[in-house]
Amino acid sequence: MSVGGDRKLLGRWGETLVAEDLRKKGCTILAAGWHCRFGEIDLIASDGIYLRFVEVKLRRDPHFAQAREFVDARKQEKLRLSAQLYLAENPTDLQPRFDVAEVYAPEGLDTRRPEIIYLENAFS
Repeated sequence: MSVGGDRKLLGRWGETLVAEDLRKKGCTILAAGWHCRFGEIDLIASDGIYLRFVEVKLRRDPHFAQAREFVDARKQEKLRLSAQLYLAENPTDLQPRFDVAEVYAPEGLDTRRPEIIYLENAFS
């Protein structure tokens, strides 16, 4: 498998871990890997109060940089535009919010206990 393919598989695995974690906390996953012309939203979840647009970042090496650092201003703008389109297509009374989930998995898919750090309202 190519390096890009490995990275994509690892990313999807991280998204699955975060989706399971959100479900355990009472959230409903409304969409995973939602695509539009502006980009992709990894997870869209509802907790009955907030409509969470979740960007998942998985890193093998936590010493290089925190995963949240990779959600830069350009990425945030793409997420905002994508969320606006999602809301136009799926009106709701829920309060929209942008969250970032950091997943640290030093051994990749072989990591027994990946660490998830969930940042609520990470940017506006």
